[in-house]
Amino acid sequence: MGGGGDSRIPSILRESLEGRILVVCRTYDFDPEIAAAQIASWVAELCPSLVIGESLGAVQAIRVKGVPHLFVSPSLGGPSWLCLCAWLCLIPGVGLIFDRVYRPREGDRQKLHFTFRTLIKYPAHRRAALSNSIAAGSKDYFHAFFGTRDHYRRSGVVSIRAWRRYFGDCYDLYEGTHFMEEEFVHSMLIPKILEVLHV
Repeated sequence: MGGGGDSRIPSILRESLEGRILVVCRTYDFDPEIAAAQIASWVAELCPSLVIGESLGAVQAIRVKGVPHLFVSPSLGGPSWLCLCAWLCLIPGVGLIFDRVYRPREGDRQKLHFTFRTLIKYPAHRRAALSNSIAAGSKDYFHAFFGTRDHYRRSGVVSIRAWRRYFGDCYDLYEGTHFMEEEFVHSMLIPKILEVLHV
C-alpha cells in the first residue's frame, strides 16, 4: 500500500542480484480489480519465474497462479481493515483524512485515494486470492517471512495464525519490523530467492 517501482526491498534486490536475476517491480493501481488486470497483463508479458509480495501487495501476488511465491509480512488482514475504512469514507471528509495520513513517499509509488467505491472491493479481492491458497488446493509454492517486532501483528492486519490457516507452516521469523530490514533481505530473503530459482 503506497509502494511501487522504487520501493526499498525491490531496489535492494535489483542492486544485489544484478547480472544474475532480472528483478522487475511495477507500480499498480490502488483499486484491487484494476491492479489485478494490470498484474495479469505484466505476468503474460514477462512470464516470471517467481513472484514476491510485501505487506498488502501479498494479496495481489497470491492471485498470480502457476509460479512460486515469496512474501514479506503478508497482510492477509489488510483487506478487512480497508473494508472498514470504506464505510468510514461515507462520512464526508474522512477519505481525505485517510489520503493525508497514508500519503506515500515521493517517487514511483502507488497513489492512494480512499473512497468507498475502491475500498469495498477488497474483501472480494482477498477471497479471489485465497482461492489460490494451499488450503483451497493450490499446488503453487508459498513461503513467507514475518518480523517478530511487526506492529501490524497486534491488530491482525498481519497474522501468522491466518497465514497458517491458508498456507501451513511454510514461513520463517526474523528479528525485525514489518518493513524487513536490509540485513534480513540479504541474510534470509535473497538466499530463499536463489534456493527457489535454483541459482
